[in-house]
Amino acid sequence: VQLQASGGGLVQTGESLRLSCAASGDILSIDSMAWFRQAPGKDRELVASLPRYGGTNYADSVKGRFTISRDNAKNTVYLQMNSVKPADTGVYYCHVVARTPYRNSYWGQGTQVTVSS
Repeated sequence: VQLQASGGGLVQTGESLRLSCAASGDILSIDSMAWFRQAPGKDRELVASLPRYGGTNYADSVKGRFTISRDNAKNTVYLQMNSVKPADTGVYYCHVVARTPYRNSYWGQGTQVTVSS
């Protein structure tokens, strides 16, 4: 399974950005999809997650600003980032739990998001 993330870049405070991550390979099904981020000098943290049948989970710092969604037909997960802040700066990684048929965890290569003040 390969994950290809895109959509990162440099934005200003208050602007919006949309990240995408497409999973490809011999996938039978995807159980869950999520976004993590890692700021310089900090541990990787969960930003948002979305199981196959719903029930989103968000970090407190992004609630009300970020929205995670998925297109099951395309095996793609999105992260709509609105009203971004400098604290949102970091490398964003998509994470997928997929069955091939064995259930395994996969990480994307990361996409840089930089928010200027």
